[in-house]
Amino acid sequence: MIKRKGLATIAIVLSFAAAPALKADTLAEALTAAYNNSGLLEQNRALLRAADEGVAQSVAATLPVISWSITAERTRTETELTSIATTDSVLALISANLTLYDFGVNRLGIDAQKEVVLGTRQTLRGIEQDVLLRGVQAYMSVRSTGEFVQLRQNNVRVITQEFRAAQDRFEVGEVTRTDVALAEARLAAARSELASAQGDLAQAIEEYQAAVGRAPGGPRAVSPAPVSRTIDDAKAFAVRNHPDILEAQHTVSAAELNILGAEAAKRPTVGLESFVSVDEESNRTAQVGVSISGPIYLGGSLLSQIREAQANRDASRASLLQTTIAIEQEVGNAFASLQVAQASRQASEQQIRAAQVAFDGVREEATLGSRTTLEVLNAEQELLDAQTNRIAAQASEVIASYALLSAMGLLTADHLNLPVQQYDPSEYYNLVKDSPSALSSQGAALDRVLEAIGKD
Repeated sequence: MIKRKGLATIAIVLSFAAAPALKADTLAEALTAAYNNSGLLEQNRALLRAADEGVAQSVAATLPVISWSITAERTRTETELTSIATTDSVLALISANLTLYDFGVNRLGIDAQKEVVLGTRQTLRGIEQDVLLRGVQAYMSVRSTGEFVQLRQNNVRVITQEFRAAQDRFEVGEVTRTDVALAEARLAAARSELASAQGDLAQAIEEYQAAVGRAPGGPRAVSPAPVSRTIDDAKAFAVRNHPDILEAQHTVSAAELNILGAEAAKRPTVGLESFVSVDEESNRTAQVGVSISGPIYLGGSLLSQIREAQANRDASRASLLQTTIAIEQEVGNAFASLQVAQASRQASEQQIRAAQVAFDGVREEATLGSRTTLEVLNAEQELLDAQTNRIAAQASEVIASYALLSAMGLLTADHLNLPVQQYDPSEYYNLVKDSPSALSSQGAALDRVLEAIGKD
């Protein structure tokens, strides 16, 4: 299996030499596949559904609890006169309990769990951004490494021609053995660099398959994502909209609600209790009562829970501050990377034009004997370096533009208008938020949704 996979990868690498024969993938098609094939998104959608169930369980604590039990007992009694009496009894019991008032403990628990759900939704948004950004990086890596391979192949062809020309000129006495050796050494180096570029392309293809979920076609040229905001506007937008910051805000809100809940737990609880029982003689007993209970001394655990909740709140506030600083820095870094890539691309284009003129001139002069083989090889290397810089700058510019969208919280399937069926986080939540029973119509709808999820 490993050998077959290796051969398949080699075949894909070689096919890039004939890229026009491949069906070219657009970046949108690659990102669509990355979104649809991501196991990481599926994992975090399941975690979100688990968080939704936390709300259902918190709601269930405010609803009546009805339970049943059947107890069968045999009692044996021995007296001093060695008489033995055996008594059998059976008791069937149905009981119900309902919390009438708890100073908001259960309600605060529901609200805190809702904040957890909202925070988990933002985590899912963040994962979506990571998946799409990885797709962009993988796409551009395949594109740039494929261009590097073509560039190195062309370089080998050109230097091979120079090497043969040097041999021909040596045979007629125009150059020395040193010139031939220089050309031969440069040709060997070019072949080595071609092999390295082919290895980089193979690794880029493997990453593409992991990130996108399928093998790449011939990637098309890509324009950078449009960015119309200034750096200050981008930072301000990111602070308001980035999923990491929104998640941290919900974590703070949940922590503050947990403090209120811990404080309310010190107060009494009013509950309604009732039961109906039937014994083996069909005697029926029914009872309804109201109970009031509250803690007196629990070894300081309640106060410790309050302090723990306060410490968690302080930690979540500090985390929110650090997350905000990190996101602002990420926006600034993305802006700087984008500007550097743009400047590098523009400079490399100018460099290519000048290097091409220089190479053509030096090679022509070499045919007339006024330039050495080394000068021709150096001119060709300068042209190669300029072309390499342009390829790298173009890839960096595209990646930096999408990284900026990610830093602002905009690298989502919705913002990119990808043709995908987007996951609706509220659909499952709306089915479970009221803690429906298995026999209700809502419970039946939930079963159908879970069955559909299981088939996907």
